[in-house]
Amino acid sequence: MCTAAGLGVVALPQPAAALTAPVAFTADDLPTWQTNGIVWALAEAGGTVFAGGTFSQVRPPEGGSGTAQDAVNFVALNAATGNPTSCSLSFTVGSGTATVRALAVSPDKKTLYAGGYFGAVNGTPVSSLAAIDIATCTPKASFHPSVSATVRALAVTNDTVYLGGDFSSVGGSAHARYAAVDATSGAVKPFQTDVDEPGRAVAVTPDGQDVIIGGDFFTVNGADSHALAVVDATTGANVRTYPGFIETNSVVKALDTDATGFYTGNEGTGGGVFDGRIALDLSTLNQRWRDTCLGATQAVKSYQSVLYSASHAHDCSSVGEFPDGRRHHLLAEPTTGTNKLGWFPDTNDGLGEGIGPRAMVVSTTSDNKYMWVGGEFTTVNGAAAQGLTRFAASPDTGAPTVPSVGAESVKPTEAHVRWRASLDTDDTTLTYKVYRNGGSTPVYTVDGDSVEWSRPQLSFTDKNVTPGSTYSYRVTATDGAGNASALSSTATVTVPTSAEPYASKVLGDGASLYWRYDESTTPFVGDTSPSDQSGIHVNAPSLRQTPGAVNGPSTAIGFNGSNQFVYSDKRTTVPSAYSIETWFKTTTTQGGKLVGFGNNTTQASSNYDKHVYMRNDGRLVFGVWTGSARTVTSSAAYNDGNWHHVVATQGSSGMALYVDGAQVGTLDETTNQSYSGFWHVGGDNLNGWPNQPTSSYFSGQIDETAIYSSVLSAAQVQSHYAAATAPADTVQTVQASDDTYVNAGAASTNYGTSTSLAVRGSTAYETYLRFTLPAAPAGTVLKSARLAVKTTTLSTAGSPDDFAVRPVTGSWTESGTTYTSRPALSSTSIGTLSGATDISTVYSAALDTTALTPALGGSYDLALTSTGSDALWLWSSEASAAEGTPQLVLTFGAP
Repeated sequence: MCTAAGLGVVALPQPAAALTAPVAFTADDLPTWQTNGIVWALAEAGGTVFAGGTFSQVRPPEGGSGTAQDAVNFVALNAATGNPTSCSLSFTVGSGTATVRALAVSPDKKTLYAGGYFGAVNGTPVSSLAAIDIATCTPKASFHPSVSATVRALAVTNDTVYLGGDFSSVGGSAHARYAAVDATSGAVKPFQTDVDEPGRAVAVTPDGQDVIIGGDFFTVNGADSHALAVVDATTGANVRTYPGFIETNSVVKALDTDATGFYTGNEGTGGGVFDGRIALDLSTLNQRWRDTCLGATQAVKSYQSVLYSASHAHDCSSVGEFPDGRRHHLLAEPTTGTNKLGWFPDTNDGLGEGIGPRAMVVSTTSDNKYMWVGGEFTTVNGAAAQGLTRFAASPDTGAPTVPSVGAESVKPTEAHVRWRASLDTDDTTLTYKVYRNGGSTPVYTVDGDSVEWSRPQLSFTDKNVTPGSTYSYRVTATDGAGNASALSSTATVTVPTSAEPYASKVLGDGASLYWRYDESTTPFVGDTSPSDQSGIHVNAPSLRQTPGAVNGPSTAIGFNGSNQFVYSDKRTTVPSAYSIETWFKTTTTQGGKLVGFGNNTTQASSNYDKHVYMRNDGRLVFGVWTGSARTVTSSAAYNDGNWHHVVATQGSSGMALYVDGAQVGTLDETTNQSYSGFWHVGGDNLNGWPNQPTSSYFSGQIDETAIYSSVLSAAQVQSHYAAATAPADTVQTVQASDDTYVNAGAASTNYGTSTSLAVRGSTAYETYLRFTLPAAPAGTVLKSARLAVKTTTLSTAGSPDDFAVRPVTGSWTESGTTYTSRPALSSTSIGTLSGATDISTVYSAALDTTALTPALGGSYDLALTSTGSDALWLWSSEASAAEGTPQLVLTFGAP
């Protein structure tokens, strides 16, 4: 007997506020019993979910308790627990392979109808269509229509069962692939809708007046109507046909309705197919919208103004979303439009045809609601799960991914913190908090939207900075339910004492993308421009290559010439006037693309131009596509192992190519191919281009890539090239080689191995630090110096007192110094540490450069002392949490 409780309609709970509206379900998959084959159909009634397909057993979820049970092509499960109920039905056939392909429940929730290819249910003879009494979990012997072939689709009203499939007759009368029978007796009704190819889907309009059919067919009752039609619910006569509406190599695999519309799920074969979804208005039967994503749609479910779909969508570039790449098996979009919503649970392709999910149903209980998904998948969200999975409305337990963070400063008035938006598979809007110098209170909080294929750069400009100071930043992401990511890795930056010459030129001339390649971790490439057009590494290029192309702290990126590149994370279009700028260094004889525009991201682009590439002989080519390749080529080769600067421009005056500040070629061509896409650095398609190099991928180093929505003049290009060698600040950070403190209360104790340092006036503590200072780089002087320390995690570690930084004039050792043997100190303070009140936070004190300059190139000792009564506790260099402190941050620059 079926033990599901509460067979009536259950009131829906309120939508979960934690999720980004209008999504109703989390992406967190719940433990669910599994099949050993394919689930083709799902239905639900009163908290019980029915699954039909081609399988012989069900088993507990991975890691769950229990043993496998026989389940011949059917299983009933508790919607809330995911466990089988006691309702057991076996769908069998005398010859061939039995399968259940369609399930539907009567409006009163008392009868389950099953269609497919089978000859008996629990031994009761049937013919590919059966009615099951839900209360007793037994087949109704009185319902016994004879169907000549497989039933693939069912829809039920109070008195009628509509069926579609492969059959040619029902109950002994001719019915070409669609028919209707009495819901109680199974007697054939006078409904006559004949089509020429299999029926795949059927749905009844909410008013019961019409039936929507979908399938492989090309004619409906003799009329031209491929894959979709609306017919009269009583007679089967055509109400609306759709000639030429759906591509001839595409079919309708699924249908669903709601109060205002009906929705198709489509599958195509071959090129130029339609694989997506269509929304049509019930009032007019006309198209509301069409989602042209590629990747055969198998199921659609409209629920609370959202259309959920099961497919293997791999290319949604036609609707401005993800380009051709990995498959996305579960998606959601508003019933009013095609923009995808933030719901991204995923499966794999799985068994059989490798389609993934094939069926969806929503089931409600007294305190929750569940989206059930069935199919041929064998994993869900990356973990083992076969055939069945489910997602609840609450609780939302999945935390966002950890943000990838970078920081830089190109002028003395601000630091620029930027990070790649995190991904949360059921929340589009996330809250980001920025923490500075290890502090526990965020210095900036902002909301940002992201989806799996669009994770834009977010940024914070910190203007509360001091030139010559070093700052560290970490970022967290939190979803609407309060699930927070871990803190990001630390991004550290030293604010220069004067503006960086090269970066100032690039930004001043209006760069709309500026990648400097200074990140130390993949896959994020930060954008220094105001446009926040970050990039993504592919196949882990080499980071922080030195020396970079320009004077200053910026580093370069290295590519292997076979599969490494960077693409921009934001889809864009290129204006009629633009400029491309970058630096490169190589000795390759295989050529490769330096910078270019293409319509794909991780896969090779099918549209690609507005690019600069290197031929095998080292010559540079700037090319656009106008129906044929239009190119400018340098006369000289540049694969000599030196850094070179290249700029390519196109506008109303045509094309121009510059190398190392000088123009090397022009072409009177003002047009190019128009499409939306992504910038690529280091590689993309070059098939069909003149003097195509051996490799489309560049082997060498690239630095300082910039894109402009304008044409740089020859004077601007030359000024950029000259700025690369202009003097710029360089920063060197020196960690203490020895550190210790002394304690007047334990005058004979040495603390050289302690992970902490302490400073206090009364009952005195003093801290001693030793640094090995570098010599000033040639042509520079010490412009600023700061001592950086970090407070410990003790609740009393911080202090409001001022602490003097004084040179040590006496001798001391880390392992031997005590309060009794403490060294003599200078009476002159060269800096003051103030405001170090928070715990686990980095603080710094500006130091007098005239005191340090004579010691450059040698050893220098400092002490921290106080006249106050409140102790300051700091991490020593022995502590793993010290973040490299104590340290001196030294800025060198032009005199």
